[in-house]
Amino acid sequence: MPKSSKVTQREHSNEHVTESVADLLALEAPMDYKSSQMSMNMAGGGPPPIGKPDISPDLEDGRPAWNSKLQYILAQVGFSVGLGNVWRFPYLCQKNGGGAYLVPYFILLILIGIPLFFLELAVGQRIRRGSIGVWNYVCPRLGGIGVSSLMVCGFVGLYYNVIIGWSIFYFFQSFQYPLPWSECPIRRNGSQAIVEPECEKSSATTYFWYRETLNITSTIADSGGLNWRMTLSLLAAWIIVCLAVIKGIQSSGKVMYFSSLFPYVVLFCFLVRGMFLKGAVDGIAHMFTPKLEIMLEPQVWREAATQVFFALGLGFGGVIAFSSYNKRDNNCHFDAVLVSVINFVTSILATLVVFAVLGFKANVMNEKCVVENAEKILGYLNSNVLSQDLIPPHVNFSHLTTSDYAEMYGIIKIVKEDSFAQLGLQPCLLEDELNKAVQGTGLAFIAFTEAMTHFPASPFWSVMFFFMLINLGLGSMIGTMTGITTPILDTFKIRKEILTVGCCIVAFFCGLLFVQRSGNYFVTMFDDYSAGLPLTLVVILENISVAWIYGTKRFMQDLEDMLGFRPYSVYFYLWKYVSPVCLLVLISASVVEMAISPPGYNAWVQDLATERFQSYPTWALVMCFALIIVAMLPLPLVFIARHFNWLPDGSNKLSVSYRKSLAKEASTLEDETRFILGKNPSEAPSPMPSHRAYLGPGSTSPVELITNSTSISGYGSGYQTNPAPPKSES
Repeated sequence: MPKSSKVTQREHSNEHVTESVADLLALEAPMDYKSSQMSMNMAGGGPPPIGKPDISPDLEDGRPAWNSKLQYILAQVGFSVGLGNVWRFPYLCQKNGGGAYLVPYFILLILIGIPLFFLELAVGQRIRRGSIGVWNYVCPRLGGIGVSSLMVCGFVGLYYNVIIGWSIFYFFQSFQYPLPWSECPIRRNGSQAIVEPECEKSSATTYFWYRETLNITSTIADSGGLNWRMTLSLLAAWIIVCLAVIKGIQSSGKVMYFSSLFPYVVLFCFLVRGMFLKGAVDGIAHMFTPKLEIMLEPQVWREAATQVFFALGLGFGGVIAFSSYNKRDNNCHFDAVLVSVINFVTSILATLVVFAVLGFKANVMNEKCVVENAEKILGYLNSNVLSQDLIPPHVNFSHLTTSDYAEMYGIIKIVKEDSFAQLGLQPCLLEDELNKAVQGTGLAFIAFTEAMTHFPASPFWSVMFFFMLINLGLGSMIGTMTGITTPILDTFKIRKEILTVGCCIVAFFCGLLFVQRSGNYFVTMFDDYSAGLPLTLVVILENISVAWIYGTKRFMQDLEDMLGFRPYSVYFYLWKYVSPVCLLVLISASVVEMAISPPGYNAWVQDLATERFQSYPTWALVMCFALIIVAMLPLPLVFIARHFNWLPDGSNKLSVSYRKSLAKEASTLEDETRFILGKNPSEAPSPMPSHRAYLGPGSTSPVELITNSTSISGYGSGYQTNPAPPKSES
């Protein structure tokens, strides 16, 4: 029987009947999905069930869709695998016990990483909205989650693209031989040529980074004006990002084929090349030598949890936005596990590459140390400060090995114990060089660049390295921008191209803060304060809203409807108990760490050619805490506004696809109910909107459910004759 027959029958009937929801929806005019909101008006203000229209998403609801599963996986990998995998994970691994650090990291990846990543993929794919629409739909009073997520994305995107700009600058500087950071510049003083003092006191790569690239000031209070080279690099970075995302996933998806895969090609090439470098094995052996006594320290677990948290991009909204363009029957559980494993393996691969190269650098620096100190010893021997008897007979100064120097150093230290300090000799231990942990910009723009100056064909490897950094950053920026634009496009009727260009222009002008001569200090500030605490709170509320307010049983049933199979029961306990506890411990530890650590930054002192810790001035402290407050402010504001009904929850409108699906489901299931109950259409009870009865373990069969409650339940909407206020299920 056609769907419209019931409507026609009631229109020509004289008897009074109550119209079904299917009739109401069928008679209402269609609505543009872009102006609709994803919440249903439920009695008692409870969360509506997550719906599942059974129509083709890319054809009927007008929402773009991924061209292929591979394109989607590469987009998620490109977003989650970023600069942190290359310069943060290896540093933490070295700092926190080498190979022993992998144990807590892997455990926390299983306990909080994969479950929460799966949760974000599932809600995005199920509801097919960005972060704002998803959390407005799940729990309107916690709708501020999506707004906070969007604001954090904005803050992070501002300074993250500056790092891409730095990489672009180094990329173009790499097309010359020798590399410009391989030697200290020579300053002319009349007829004399002297080495630049700032460079001589530090190193060529350090000087190039702080003086030639950043031209940095000595304090955050001294802006120093705009650095025009960094300004042009930032402009180029925003143009690239804009072009990559201007058409939405149609353009960004194609970009991901290259930006996601190319870094793996470079990492593999660096690994193969690095293994043939002298000292590479020393670096890798040092890296994975487990220090089991460190593994039990609370600080190690806190930093492992933080790295898991940020490595997967949880809370940013990019994961939800990307998954919202999926088909509803996509196996997002497989995607969650696959992307998490790829992310972990990438971190291990990057760690191998980094420490193979740093092992080579440590050997070079150690040999340099031996040569310099051997010259000092020869000078002392020639001036009779040291006796020739202190030198072992087999030592040959023209071919001095590190073991020979160590033996000679030990003898001199014992014999000249009283006056040894005045000699100024260094032990030149390889272990000391390997223990010089570096991270972030210090790793990429100082340590790694210094190592590459000793590579054969160093410009080629430098070009490859910084092109890899650009692609890693671009993949993450595409996800960040999608996390910003998708919720706005879902909420307001605006063209993607106009929104994307507008966002990029505004972001470029805001980003001028970071390309002042003091801009690096503001990058550090935003990195420390704009994301950590707000994002942790966002993910805690995401977890609680699904597991405790919406109901874990109901969510599991939704997943079964969507995936065609029920996820493992372990997710029930992870979402409901384990993940919230871990996140609460993490946020408590973060607050304590923030309270006991003095807020400040490492300033570059030009006269001393070294970094020195400085406390933030009062205005900068206000700015630090303003970043945290502004990012978290939407959470209480939206809650209060909706609690007192000052702000509509958007539950009076549904997208056109949801209207069509509800009409279809209601009419179909209405027929099934009449058939099961053996009643004529006129005798069947008229369905009214209410809350869906979700099946948990030990629930009654669908036939019993219909018989007992006379309900009509679809994938995300249910109708009962006696509506009751919905209650959250656990």
